[in-house]
Order: sequence, then C-alpha cells, then structure tokens
Amino acid sequence: MKTGIKAVLYIISVVLAYLIYLSVMAPITFNKNREERFSTVIEKLKDIRDAQVAYRTVNGEFAKDFETLISFIDTGVYTITQQKDSSFMRYNRVYRIDMQVDTVVVDTLGTVAVKDSLFKGDDSYKTLFSVPYAQNGERFEMKADVVNKQGFDAPVFEASVKKDVVLYDQPKDLLARENVHNSIEEVNGNTIRVGSLTDVSTSGNWPSIYDKKKNN
Repeated sequence: MKTGIKAVLYIISVVLAYLIYLSVMAPITFNKNREERFSTVIEKLKDIRDAQVAYRTVNGEFAKDFETLISFIDTGVYTITQQKDSSFMRYNRVYRIDMQVDTVVVDTLGTVAVKDSLFKGDDSYKTLFSVPYAQNGERFEMKADVVNKQGFDAPVFEASVKKDVVLYDQPKDLLARENVHNSIEEVNGNTIRVGSLTDVSTSGNWPSIYDKKKNN
C-alpha cells in the first residue's frame, strides 16, 4: 500500500510540476511568438503604406483595393525632378528700373519604375494583401476615402488585420488579454493597423520598438 501511495504521490507531483512549468512558460512563449509575428505583419503594413503613398503622389488619392494598388506598382513610374533657385532681371514699371526677380526652375530628369524604387526587384508586392501567419489565407482589410479637415478635402486610407488572425493558435486567455492592451509600449486594441479613415495620418498603431528593430 505504501509503495502504491508513494507512486501515486510521485505521479501527482510530476504532473503538478509540469503544470507549473507550463503556467510559467506559456506567457514567455506567447510573448516570443507575438513579437516575431507582429514584426513580420508590421513590416508588410509598412510596405502597403509606402505603396499607397507612391500611389497618392502619382494619382492624388489612395488606392481603394489591393488589385488597383498592385497593378500600379507593377506598371507605375515616378517622374524624377530637380529644383534649383534662379533669378532674372525684369523691368519694374513702378520704379522704372530693371530689378532682380527670384524664381525656382524645375527640371525633369527622367522616370523610374515604382516597383524598382520600392521593392528593388523583389516581386513580394504581388501578395501585398496576404497576412503573414494567417491560418486560412486571410487578407488585410484596406479602405480609402476622403475626409474634410478644416475645410479641405484630404485623401485617407487604412489597412489592418485582427490580432486573432495572426495569433490564432495561441492560448485564448493570453489572446484575450492581448486584445485589450492600452500602453505606449504595446500594439493597442485588437487590431494591427496603418493609416486612418478619420484622421489625415499614415502612421501605424504600433510602438516605436518595432521601427527600431528594422533599423538595427
């Protein structure tokens, strides 16, 4: 009997030790997975932002869908210009003398393909819509609009993905806690996004740490 009881107690102690180990390691593993996945997703959102800014530069507005944006990257070109200060003499009728007039001369130097400028020969832009780590091939949500700010109409866009999509296989309790973060050191809320449909902004909702990692 004593041997049997000892064996049962040993098994229970091993199980409890394992459960304690899991309870300690679960948040550590979750944070590691979150940081790795968020970094990859954010880099892709930055690519979307760069492409949208290029689209606006050429077309005066943001692309409303990925098909339009990808087609633009594939075929679009930038016009390269150079500005330089200049001046010339002009007769002034008021003072009745020749006076110097300052001006800016804009020279067109040529063009460069958008895909070469932004992606350096990499064709990853063709799957710009695809969310990294998504289990079922989910796409980023993207919208574009025009908002009126202080009497001026300004183009805006927003691209986003739910954290649930990126962290679909993580513990539900830790994911629920992640979705209500409100801190300058975290990606707040339940969504990772760039841009805004209500404000004139192309910023993302991630902390600066994710920008520093790329720079390093």
